[in-house]
Amino acid sequence: MSELLTEHLAPNRYFDPNFKMNAVKILPGEYFATQENTLIVTVLGSCISVCLRDPVLRVAGMNHFLLPESHDENDLEGDSARYGVYAMEVLINHMLKLGAPKRRLEAKIFGGGNVMQQFRAHSVGEKNTAFIQEYMQTENIKVTATDVLGEFPRKVYFFPESGEVKVRKLKSMHNTTILDRESAYRSKLDKRLTFGDVDLF
Repeated sequence: MSELLTEHLAPNRYFDPNFKMNAVKILPGEYFATQENTLIVTVLGSCISVCLRDPVLRVAGMNHFLLPESHDENDLEGDSARYGVYAMEVLINHMLKLGAPKRRLEAKIFGGGNVMQQFRAHSVGEKNTAFIQEYMQTENIKVTATDVLGEFPRKVYFFPESGEVKVRKLKSMHNTTILDRESAYRSKLDKRLTFGDVDLF
């Protein structure tokens, strides 16, 4: 297994002054699972994040992933999709270790926006969205909310205690950090493969 496909538990912890609670920020390729009431935050462009939660034990987690480029844009089961499958399995397995049975997991899905001009022709957001919807159906995981596609990046706040997710659409950006971060992440994936509005959910 390549060094890319290794568990990458999000290390970026901080105190969020707005919500007055401990928080973890997830970057592309990372995930986080917890039994504690720790706010989980990420910013999405074309990437997908899945917020998983066991409503009984209140074990929760989130990942942040992107499928690399594939020669077959309709291939959701080949080399490209294995990165998404791995991202899901890593998160689910960590939650199982924390005591959450898979049959009880509920999901909320976010991201897949067509925000990267150079990738719009390749329908990156649509490809990632189609993959995760098919994955959830195959794995029989209940999806309780989605906010996907569109043209704007999203900032996602996941509250494990309640299961609530707040999403802010970033309709204006002061810098290119989000796009630069996802572009670098996508380039890394491709190389490995080839050798203001707030909505409540």
